[in-house]
Amino acid sequence: MKTLRDQVDHIVYATPDLNFGIEQLEKLLGITATPGGRHPGWGTHNALISLGPDSYLEIIGPDPESPGPEQPRPFQIDSLSAPRLVTWVAKGSQLAHFVSQAKQQGIILGEVMAMSRRTPGGELLSWQLTNPRVIVADGIIPAFIDWGDTRHPAPAAAGGALLVSLRAEHPEAAGAAASLDSLGLKLPVAPGTRPGLIATIDCPQGRVEL
Repeated sequence: MKTLRDQVDHIVYATPDLNFGIEQLEKLLGITATPGGRHPGWGTHNALISLGPDSYLEIIGPDPESPGPEQPRPFQIDSLSAPRLVTWVAKGSQLAHFVSQAKQQGIILGEVMAMSRRTPGGELLSWQLTNPRVIVADGIIPAFIDWGDTRHPAPAAAGGALLVSLRAEHPEAAGAAASLDSLGLKLPVAPGTRPGLIATIDCPQGRVEL
């Protein structure tokens, strides 16, 4: 039976400045993230820390060397004043069919997008992703990703960390939990005064919560 950790592809730590986000996580985790690459058309770039063989932590921020995108950057990056864990991305397949089924249950995940980026070493990574600009339940409901034939980025990312658990808090916890359950996701949600994700990570600094 799949656990939540089996379902997590990556967690998203968004920041108004990528280098600052990398520095913050280096202080918290004791790991320097591996440069990822630029996202054409998004105006963003990223860096990665592996959380296991097929999951990772993505640090993502505005790319000052890319033209400003026609639409707002994903993950509400344009409105951030400080780095924070904003959402997560779940493993998926047959995404068009999955999105259609979710819509029948009243959950709008957005269109499926074909994305790609080149690593600093020149390797092209390609994937399909439900639109990350569509925010559902304040980021508690994830986007979904399908890497297809592309190698997963986790093994090439900076190592030394392991995702222990992921949980959420939300003012409307029962509704968020019901939506997660209908999508087959095992993320626990507790009542909270404001929405938020909490990731527990084992790392060189010990056991840390983001």
